[in-house]
Amino acid sequence: MLSIVIPVYNEKESLQVLHRELDEVATAEGYNLDLIFVDDGSTDGSWEVIRQLAAGDRRVRGIRFRRNFGKAAALDAGFAAARGELVMTLDADLQDDPHEIPRFLAEMENNLDVLSGWKKVRHDPWHKVWPSRVFNWMVSKLTGVGLHDHNCGMKCYRREIFDEVRLYGELHRFVPVLAAGRGYRVGELVIRHRPRKFGRSKYGAARFLKGFLDLLTVKFLTGFGQRPQHVLGTVGIVSFLLGTYLAAVWTITRLVPGLEPIHLHQRPALLYAVGLLLLGGQLMSIGFLAELFIAYSDPDIKAYSIVECTDRTGRINENTA
Repeated sequence: MLSIVIPVYNEKESLQVLHRELDEVATAEGYNLDLIFVDDGSTDGSWEVIRQLAAGDRRVRGIRFRRNFGKAAALDAGFAAARGELVMTLDADLQDDPHEIPRFLAEMENNLDVLSGWKKVRHDPWHKVWPSRVFNWMVSKLTGVGLHDHNCGMKCYRREIFDEVRLYGELHRFVPVLAAGRGYRVGELVIRHRPRKFGRSKYGAARFLKGFLDLLTVKFLTGFGQRPQHVLGTVGIVSFLLGTYLAAVWTITRLVPGLEPIHLHQRPALLYAVGLLLLGGQLMSIGFLAELFIAYSDPDIKAYSIVECTDRTGRINENTA
């Protein structure tokens, strides 16, 4: 069974067409589909269309949010409801071509756990394309996961990934990075990108600022998620030592005879020293609190990810398809 999760936000015009294309692909390839449409607080009548699709096709299920919670929340709800061993995501605006699904499934057979689409030729305005390319380059360099299109909505995952990767905020675009941080194998596939026929883009300029902040969060989670004191404590110690040095210099100039004292109105070294000491102490304290939180957090969240193991008879139990 192949589950396809489709977040929907004011996509009334495209839903019937998308469902028809998905049905064509499933019929031609013999797929057993599990279609999950997640209405993220639409106000244009999208839910009524989803209900009609579900009434006429037993493969279709709908989930409706009380209000708009964001794409990450919609995907999280869809992943929780998915029944298939493989889970694909598609945007509902018809820019992702369902006829690419067979290529995704064929590529996943090459021992991959996550496959991300790459819209190499994009049919979007330049003011969306170029900032997106800069953002993708920055994500790849900072995280080490070299994808050309982290923002692509067309992706394929093995279901077990979401037992370990938690979505919240706007981290949906970083699922491959979070999965790679757990040791899952990530790949990329060039796909066809179609021009927009209906509606308008849901993303504005604020998306890039939020994306950068989310990138910092992901970098911290993947690099120091199990050892926050290593980064917070390091910065805190450097700040504390620098503050101690400045305080010592100021004290020496005040106490040692023959040295010209450093007055606060000339060089406020003491103020800088106190500020750095306080900052260093606060960062180390936050690091200790973070370590305590991790030590006593949910025991079901492990610091490792097992791909397979052997039992006492020597047989191998595979945890991945």
